[in-house]
Amino acid sequence: MKQKIAFVGVGRMGANMARRLKDVGYDVTAVYDVNTAAAVNLAAEIGAVACAKLSEVTAAAEVIFTVVSNDAATNGIFFNEADNLLQGAAGRTFINCATLSPAVHVALEAACEKAGAASIEGCMASSITQAREGTLQLMIGGKREVFEKMEPLLKKMSAVLTYVGPAGKAAEVKALVNMVMNINTAALAEGLGLGAALGLDLKMLMEVFAVTGANSRVLATDGEDMLNRDHACFFSAEHAAKDSHIALTLAQQHGLNLPLAATTAQQYDRMVAAGLGDLDKSGIAELTFPGRTHHPGA
Repeated sequence: MKQKIAFVGVGRMGANMARRLKDVGYDVTAVYDVNTAAAVNLAAEIGAVACAKLSEVTAAAEVIFTVVSNDAATNGIFFNEADNLLQGAAGRTFINCATLSPAVHVALEAACEKAGAASIEGCMASSITQAREGTLQLMIGGKREVFEKMEPLLKKMSAVLTYVGPAGKAAEVKALVNMVMNINTAALAEGLGLGAALGLDLKMLMEVFAVTGANSRVLATDGEDMLNRDHACFFSAEHAAKDSHIALTLAQQHGLNLPLAATTAQQYDRMVAAGLGDLDKSGIAELTFPGRTHHPGA
């Protein structure tokens, strides 16, 4: 018998993960989001209950996915004294998919075990389309026996499923993935921006990039969007800034100087400060292309 599933955080990623599991036959019983309307609408769509309290989510499911925005949001749903997911959590398994500081996952695993529950990281190196299609790239951290118990469920959501190691280790890998991705995105924005300033045909330039050492996955995902100023959000600049700083904190803890990561973080911080944090990370091109006013469409 398949587990009863719940989701806390039903934005772009969480909602599509819930839809995917519903499609493949799981009983998605409950959803919760600080955006009540999003939870209510998704619940109506997939036949779940939109819970008003976090403890109600725990009561309604055996496996709870959390897909929230940051460390503070995670601490809020697990450690808020008035209402939290650990109330009545004995026997439950939490799969935490947000990009968090590794130390948060370590503390969360300990708190779950104290409550008689289990916790693993389900770090995602994918976007909305992959969430909906069940082709996520998932990196798992935590106790191997918990991963193995959840593996059949996780395989229904992923094309690539990698067990990384103990709690916190998947978050370290995810921080490095996003750090390098963000650097590549910033570099592409600078290359195309300089190409525009030189009056080069940018389509031609992208074709040259694609067959040389300038190629990257970001060229395929973000290049056209940078040219067209189409920054519909798949991975926000605000999240890019957050994740870059997670990686920088890890570097500082190990005495490393990462100037490219630091400069990239500063660029994304500039976007957030300019009110552009809700744009896709490709919006960093608004800071580098000549004549742009930092406001797409202006």
